[in-house]
Amino acid sequence: MTMGDAAASPKRSLASSDRLRHVDSMKLLPSGAGQISHLNAVILGESLASEENDLVFPSHDFSNQALVSSPEQYRKMYERSIKDPAGFWSEFASQFFWKEKWDPEVYSENIDVRKGTVKFEWFKGGSTNITYNALDRNIEAGNGGKVALHWEGNEPSDDGQLTYSELLEKVCQLANYLKHVGVRKGDAVVIYLPMLMELPIAMLACARIGAIHSVVFAGFSAESLAQRIIDCKPKVVITCNAVKRGSKPILLKEIVDNALVESVKNGVTVGLCLTFENKSAMKRENTKWQEGRDIWWQDVVPQFPTKCAVEWVDAEDPLFLLYTSGSTGKPKGVLHTTGGYMVYCATTFKYAFDYKPSDIYWCTADCGWITGHSYVTYGPLLNGATVVVFEGAPNYPDSGRCWEIVDKYKVTIFYTAPTLVRSLMRESNEYVTRYHRKSLRVLGSVGEPINPSAWRWFYNVVGDSRCPISDTWWQTETGGFMITPLPGAWPQKPGSATFPFFGVQAVIVDEKGNEIEGECNGYLCIKKSWPGAFRTLYDDHERYETTYFKPFAGYYFTGDGCSRDKDGYIWLTGRVDDVINVSGHRIGTAEVESALVSHPQCAEAAVVGIEHEIKGQGIYAFVTLAEGVQYSEELRKSLILAVRNQIGAFAAPDRIHWAPGLPKTRSGKIMRRILRKIASRQLDELGDISTLADPSVVDQLIALQDC
Repeated sequence: MTMGDAAASPKRSLASSDRLRHVDSMKLLPSGAGQISHLNAVILGESLASEENDLVFPSHDFSNQALVSSPEQYRKMYERSIKDPAGFWSEFASQFFWKEKWDPEVYSENIDVRKGTVKFEWFKGGSTNITYNALDRNIEAGNGGKVALHWEGNEPSDDGQLTYSELLEKVCQLANYLKHVGVRKGDAVVIYLPMLMELPIAMLACARIGAIHSVVFAGFSAESLAQRIIDCKPKVVITCNAVKRGSKPILLKEIVDNALVESVKNGVTVGLCLTFENKSAMKRENTKWQEGRDIWWQDVVPQFPTKCAVEWVDAEDPLFLLYTSGSTGKPKGVLHTTGGYMVYCATTFKYAFDYKPSDIYWCTADCGWITGHSYVTYGPLLNGATVVVFEGAPNYPDSGRCWEIVDKYKVTIFYTAPTLVRSLMRESNEYVTRYHRKSLRVLGSVGEPINPSAWRWFYNVVGDSRCPISDTWWQTETGGFMITPLPGAWPQKPGSATFPFFGVQAVIVDEKGNEIEGECNGYLCIKKSWPGAFRTLYDDHERYETTYFKPFAGYYFTGDGCSRDKDGYIWLTGRVDDVINVSGHRIGTAEVESALVSHPQCAEAAVVGIEHEIKGQGIYAFVTLAEGVQYSEELRKSLILAVRNQIGAFAAPDRIHWAPGLPKTRSGKIMRRILRKIASRQLDELGDISTLADPSVVDQLIALQDC
């Protein structure tokens, strides 16, 4: 089935008499679902969902116009994607421009470590360029005058826009400059920018000339930035002098300066720091400067031609590196290649949001994370979408800012994180209801599971009970959505990610790696490859295999636990490894522990995640101090500051718990299970502590819980 077939598929009625038959058809879905034995259905726009078992249907009008309008249509497309992945994905790939077509063997894979090196390839031999497909191709189709980017600044009075033709010109100017200073195909460029239009411009410019971009979230500390620079050894670092987040200025250039000093100490010298003058945050005369290395963007880039030849690259040539936290202290350099990623993120964007050419799309994510790559930049632009890029804070100058922006640009698709939803829930609904929001037709959630109460508030209050929610599950490593509702097809359950996307064989396994069918709990794994999958960890393929493919041989292990209910709906239950998901940001416990222990007065630290009303998970740190050091509030603040300085403010512990000792086995292993129970005050669930080397430590920790 092609994209056109999906749009032209038969429509079906959602009248009350059809509801049971409509849902009953889901027993055919390839997800372990049995026949649905109960039905409490509401139709969006008619009444509010109130019970956990409610099935929330899209309206008849919405489904009638949806790209995928029923579970039956989904099932046919899904089954084809599993039975004939080569044919299925080739049809989608053919929607894009390829200088040379891929080899007859559309894909090859080995996902099983027992059979040799893990390796995926999609569209190998095909020659293309993702920037050409995102920009030139849309202009050639007659959309050069269409707005590509609406930019909304930190202050409501600051805004701007670029059409597709204007965006291409700016991308070409930067691409020509990068070539002028010696950046070539395969070279790395580190981008440390806030959400200015120059951030997607820089990404697209790198991709146009075949350079590998590595965007680092402009909230990471100098030390974290230096780690990434040392690892990928970029030819150029691109940044700006400063940014304002709400009323607070952040001196990004100084952070870069410190990172470059640290990099030199580790043998990596970057000869050029291209700096954009963000005048609303800081004037250039107030910016610290190193002559010979630092160059103002505005002084050089506009002088270069607005046309730049495309570097055609193989589908399996690298596109970008994005570092993500792991269960050890060193961040992992996730490497995505060009062809498969391009096809996958474009297709997932189109179907998960039921995208139409008239839509105005806003994703609140930063391009420093994978969501900003796939669903701010590449996925939307590959579909010719108009995208809102927001620099500021969602509660500045007040908690109505998001809805003010929605009304200003007539946003139709709004995609955000549960953290923001929960934060805005705490404020008066009047911040929402004072704005019209009538343009909205699809909402989306990303970064972590959204709890049912937040889901209901999001669509009852924000969406006026008429906008389906695409509650997406995916990862930096997957490149695009893996499990998500399709808004025109699904009866939704608040908080459930629903069913797998096309081509994704999601399975639940037990501790021994055996697949479990039907209603169950277990570990979420993927069998078989998909086009958007990352190909390796940069310069560390052994860690790639060990982390993702050895825990359950024959599968990609997501690191997440999940459950499947009796209707086949998938519910994510969170990480099962030593990674904490704070506001959608994956933070390795080892990273935080390392930062704490670097403090001269900290002897040992153990970090666990706890439930947090706003952030989903918070960071709870148990700290053992050096001999003779006394507990104090000043020291507590100093320890938190150490984490902020080394990693970033988003990784700061929510709680420091003084610990005379840590619960360890006789072999020295810290029993994090016990620490999690203490942190969550589940003291009646501590379990057997007799195996600890010193069981009395537990009583000491409990006694110090409120200190």
